[in-house]
Amino acid sequence: MTLLRDADLADAFDHAARGYDRLVGLNAGYHADLRRSARRLRLPDGGAGLRLLDLGCGTGASTAALLRAAPLARITAVDASAGMLERAAAKRWPRGVTFVHAPAERLAAAGVTGPFDAVFAGYLFRNVADPDAVLAAVHGLLRPGGRLAVHEYSLSGSAAHRAVWSAVCRTVILPAGRRTGDAGLYRHLHRSVLDFDTAPVFAARLARAGFTGTRVLPVPGWQTGIVHTFLGRRGGRIASGGAA
Repeated sequence: MTLLRDADLADAFDHAARGYDRLVGLNAGYHADLRRSARRLRLPDGGAGLRLLDLGCGTGASTAALLRAAPLARITAVDASAGMLERAAAKRWPRGVTFVHAPAERLAAAGVTGPFDAVFAGYLFRNVADPDAVLAAVHGLLRPGGRLAVHEYSLSGSAAHRAVWSAVCRTVILPAGRRTGDAGLYRHLHRSVLDFDTAPVFAARLARAGFTGTRVLPVPGWQTGIVHTFLGRRGGRIASGGAA
């Protein structure tokens, strides 16, 4: 199948937004794994004095994970889907959290400018048409020493993990999508994971984009070898108050 991109993908997420939280809630470990990846940023002092960007915030699950890791930070949460963003913004948030409707490729046009102390991107990069361009933009938004955490479906490269993913899609994800009228979106989810970079390839992509100290960490449970946390840092001196 042809993967959904840009406006077509945003429209599909708009349609799915109403039932999205309920569906992902069926995935054991979904929220815990997002919180684990956010903690792996190792943001100091509860995030006091830090500016953080949640890129591809969806209905706010990644925003909540970032807020749990850094409750004192100012967080800008961005998503390309108006429907998903409406669901996120309707939840209760502290004053330091703001939501912006914008695709990852056009942040500046929406008034999202750096420098940020850290960027968190959950389930974003396999959904953009040009991951290298978005990584370059993220690198430019970070202050020197600023950190990036990417939480993503990126297979290990093992045939066994690829088979597990396809089996879960056939038995759980695709039938759920048909029941909710979102079959196209969940076919995209299945195929986009199969077609996206393996974990070593995406780590190399981060390094080519100029991120230093790149690391790839697994998550536990059935998603081991299927979901990974990718960590990197913009090189240069860490500014006072920046992520350490």
